[in-house]
Amino acid sequence: MRDRSSVGVVCGLLMLVGALLAGCQSPSAGVAEDGRLGEPATGTSAAVSPSATRPSGYGAVFLAVDECSSFGTTSFTEVPCAGERAAARVVARHDGAVREGPRCPATTDFVLHISEQRPASDEDGDGAVPRGYACMRNLQPPHPGDPGGGGGPRTVVGDCVYSSGDGQVRETACDGKGERKPEYRVTRAVTGRADCPGSTALYVRLGGDRPVGCARPL
Repeated sequence: MRDRSSVGVVCGLLMLVGALLAGCQSPSAGVAEDGRLGEPATGTSAAVSPSATRPSGYGAVFLAVDECSSFGTTSFTEVPCAGERAAARVVARHDGAVREGPRCPATTDFVLHISEQRPASDEDGDGAVPRGYACMRNLQPPHPGDPGGGGGPRTVVGDCVYSSGDGQVRETACDGKGERKPEYRVTRAVTGRADCPGSTALYVRLGGDRPVGCARPL
């Protein structure tokens, strides 16, 4: 009787172990990346590329267009645009040096120069961000890149300048609230000096398709 009882206990344990093992098997349906059950498995495993697992939106590309940076033009980080640390939004993003690449939009407030670095998150996950520059627009006023704003990387029609000596001019706010009072206002952008109106007293280098700015005295 003792031997028969022992055999019965062993058989019962074997059946219980078998049931537990069966419960640990994968279901016949595939599992989607978001954890939901998908279509029935085909028996083959699909390779997932790194780009398929890379997050989208904030952080997917370092300072991509429409993403935001923290305060500062020399030390900065990419931050969510809705966060309290967000200061400016990227309106254009280019690789390489500023002097070699496309010009920033006319209303750009400032330019962030991005040196090659190794942040925790970047374009392709290799830890490196190529050298480039981001054209930035402040989330809140003031906007020095606006016409007459007194700053920005470009001089545009509507901006005011003053003579800084040696035939050079610098931009200043047209409302007179800058460090220097405005002396001239750029009223027109043309392809050559001959196209400026007779009231022009100063020619300002603008660059682009219409590189000459016609400025009149204030």
